[in-house]
Amino acid sequence: MLIPIFLIIHWYASLFFQSFFHHRYAAHNHFTMSKAWEKFFYICCFLTQGSSYISARAYGLMHRLHHAHTDTVNDPHSPSFFQSIPALLWKTRNSYNDIFKGYTIVEEKYSKDLPEWQSFDKFAHNWLARVLWGALYTAIYAVFVTHWWMWLFLPLTFSMGALQGIAVNWWAHRFGYRNYALGNTSRNILPLDLLFWGEAYHNNHHKNPGRANNAVKWFELDTGYAVIKLMHRLKIIKLKAMR
Repeated sequence: MLIPIFLIIHWYASLFFQSFFHHRYAAHNHFTMSKAWEKFFYICCFLTQGSSYISARAYGLMHRLHHAHTDTVNDPHSPSFFQSIPALLWKTRNSYNDIFKGYTIVEEKYSKDLPEWQSFDKFAHNWLARVLWGALYTAIYAVFVTHWWMWLFLPLTFSMGALQGIAVNWWAHRFGYRNYALGNTSRNILPLDLLFWGEAYHNNHHKNPGRANNAVKWFELDTGYAVIKLMHRLKIIKLKAMR
């Protein structure tokens, strides 16, 4: 039963680096790090996201636009205008690609302090890298699958990062509870977030996007922030505010 173990490890590893590096570092600048560590985490994102690798700079721009235009027609990934997850996934894909390729003109104020490693993205963010990752994943399944139904998880492995992003962006604007009454549809998906590294507290995050810790209530647990605090104490990163 190594495939379920592989899926669990892949889920948490891929999502952690999307939360830590793409979201909290690139998009929100919750902490700083040296250029050497920045490159290290770029590589970590590539190794964990694999065939679904995305550019930290393009993601950061897209997410900043999401906060600036939440639930309006200018929001690059709001479920308010889509009736299905595939439709929102396609919209998000197109918004991201347009930003990555420079087709979308973004105001300069949104591009401040974004990480960028063009040569690495040129290597990691192309169809050949995705095909090679896909071949590797298929080989892993071929070796370790013990029941036919395990093959049904292969598409999830191919698109892990994209599906994790859409899980938060869809569910957290449609289902859950609110700690704050805001002018948008953001919600907290889970009262105890053991699945999304603290990203489930989306309503809290929209209330305080500059706060590294997404947990607010006593029962809420932001495991991603716990790792970030540890990295701060180890001097890998420097948190701008400990709270």
